[in-house]
Amino acid sequence: MNSDNFIEDIIVSDLETNKITTVITRFPPEPNGYLHIGHAKSISINFGIKEKFSGKCNLRFDDTNPVKEDLEYVDSIKEDIRWLGYTWDQELYASDYFDKTYAAAITLIKKGLAYVCDLSAEEIRETRGTLTEPGKESPYRNRSIDTNLELFINMKEGAYPDGSKVLRAKIDMSSPNINMRDPVIYRILRATHHRTGDDWLIYPMYDFAHPIGDAIEHVTHSICTLEFENHRPLYDWVTENCGFDKPYPQQIEFARLNMKNTVMSKRYLKKLVDDGFVTGWDDPRMPTLSGMRERGYPALAIREFCSRIGVAKANSEVDSDLLEFCVREHLNKHADRVMAIEKPLKVIIENIAPDQYFDFYVDNNPNSPSLNKHDVRLRREIYIDDSDFSLCPPPKYHRLFEGGMVRLKGAYVLKHLKTIMTNDNTKIDHLVCEYLPDTAPGESNSSIKVKGVIQWVSVFDALDIVLHKYESLLTDPKGGITNFNERLNANSLEVILNAKAEPFALTGGSDCGFQFMRMGYYKLDPNSGDSLIFRRIVSLKDKFNTKM
Repeated sequence: MNSDNFIEDIIVSDLETNKITTVITRFPPEPNGYLHIGHAKSISINFGIKEKFSGKCNLRFDDTNPVKEDLEYVDSIKEDIRWLGYTWDQELYASDYFDKTYAAAITLIKKGLAYVCDLSAEEIRETRGTLTEPGKESPYRNRSIDTNLELFINMKEGAYPDGSKVLRAKIDMSSPNINMRDPVIYRILRATHHRTGDDWLIYPMYDFAHPIGDAIEHVTHSICTLEFENHRPLYDWVTENCGFDKPYPQQIEFARLNMKNTVMSKRYLKKLVDDGFVTGWDDPRMPTLSGMRERGYPALAIREFCSRIGVAKANSEVDSDLLEFCVREHLNKHADRVMAIEKPLKVIIENIAPDQYFDFYVDNNPNSPSLNKHDVRLRREIYIDDSDFSLCPPPKYHRLFEGGMVRLKGAYVLKHLKTIMTNDNTKIDHLVCEYLPDTAPGESNSSIKVKGVIQWVSVFDALDIVLHKYESLLTDPKGGITNFNERLNANSLEVILNAKAEPFALTGGSDCGFQFMRMGYYKLDPNSGDSLIFRRIVSLKDKFNTKM
């Protein structure tokens, strides 16, 4: 079987040498926040391997820190994975294995490979050493096995206050890898767990619970991000010393997704929510998967994005324009077209009677093989966009100007006759124009040529809509400023009132929203009620160079 990256190279080799017969991966999120676009990469790798190699992929929640975890986050994570189109084989939790993890700790103590330490967290940090200096052994490191067993059992039974004692692995305080210098593997923590309630007063650390969960589930390839590379020796030490059978799970690291001007920290995203800078985890400006779903990003576009960035061993930064490119590429193929007006300017077509109208048909999507069309009705009064008329047109201006002509999308050529100003003569009130007969698309008046085509909406039929336009939550770093708080974009949301759209924006379209012609891709906020709020998914302008 062909492989597409270095992880798949390892898997193919393991299958060909019969080291394994079935590939088993897992996606192990901590339920302490909503998933963001960075997690989509890990999801696509783990579940993609399952699909490619006809293997299995479990969803296992790393719920070992009840202080930060919540059922709300569990539910949101499951919804995000389903939305991306993936299915897990088993829904599991680190808390499923609390009894077995505790038993593994007892095994280490009995082997003389773990001890109860009374040093504070600060004292442990101070004695751990540096990259160039070895650590100092704890004065409690050489307690007897019996003493450690008694103390650890007492920790479990609640005999000691929080933070007064921890269980540490007994490895090597002079190891060049700081993670191997007697790491803490259990701490006392009185907090109600979202699944086990108050059954446990001690909780395992991630670096201890994670390899145990992998070993119990017979995970073959434990795929994680590059910051865990230095933790791999500890991962291997745990699986080898806690009594598990071979073959042990193999940890493989890949470069995490870093994106320009994108917050990829759940801690900081939570701060944005808690401080009210955004409306919630699913605010359309958020880089969370739920935020992208609310904004209208198609799940398939996100999967395509993850496929394009690939899997690498070295960290790098991906341009966020690539994600927008993938979204735009998908919507261009699937989103129906709608005529909408951001800044309405009224036009009276004086050679159309008040009760007269003309029906025309425009393509729903010229890129769709179905070539479906919908009806648009031209009446005496229409709206065009204010930007499509100029009193003093610049060179090569191909829209409407005084005495000029322009084609109405799907309909007649329109000729300007008069410009009517407001009473104070400060701005345009409306335009007076006429349509030119025999100039509808396909009709015979070939002597009239115009270069400009503009969208329009009949006043009688127009929907009153509100547009929400989004920009990045962060401004570009300038002058060495990298602090998120100093880079928050106060203009990340622009609200456009009094916009207009044709009725097809409500009665038709696909699930992925619309292309508002010459404006951008938009999707109706299902909770907007009578306000008819349309959220901009992505602009029409493509800033990403696919040839780079």
